[in-house]
Amino acid sequence: MKVSREQVALNRERIVETAARLFRQNGYDGIGVADLMKGAGLTHGGFYGHFASKEDLLAEATAHALQRSVQRWQEKTASDPAGGLSELATQYLSTRHRDHPENGCAIAALGPDVARLGPAVRSAMTVGVAGQVAVVEKCLAGEGGDAAAIRQHALATYAAMVGAMVLARAVDDEALSQEILAAVRAQIPASAPS
Repeated sequence: MKVSREQVALNRERIVETAARLFRQNGYDGIGVADLMKGAGLTHGGFYGHFASKEDLLAEATAHALQRSVQRWQEKTASDPAGGLSELATQYLSTRHRDHPENGCAIAALGPDVARLGPAVRSAMTVGVAGQVAVVEKCLAGEGGDAAAIRQHALATYAAMVGAMVLARAVDDEALSQEILAAVRAQIPASAPS
């Protein structure tokens, strides 16, 4: 039985959505193609009809997850950039985010994996990083000021958030993990540097 174009598109979307979640949960090397396809409710044999390789799927899944993340960040900070940044940091630097990487930031979950992969995945990651940094930068620019200083502050703020999440997940000491998250949360600025 031939599958319609619409069904092919829906299947591909389901694979990408599932892969975005499972790669963040298990890491790139922590899950194989068969389990990714099983998670999407499809057979392993259909994978190569959609993607040339597992890495190609990771590139698309990463782009998908980060595009959605940037959109959520923009929505959260649109009406009140400074307050939105504080709220964003509170949610990002939370125990819930730490404990559920499958629903969280692809940068924090997959960054170390992606650094070892090919240009398509790294390009998807770059676009996502740029988008998230732009949201932080817009939040910090609310009161005006030197554009170069605001950009530098946005990059440092973003890197601190991502780094804190990576460290909080990596340590096996709950108190230290919480301390890392709290320390960076306390440093998130409400406005641009003077």
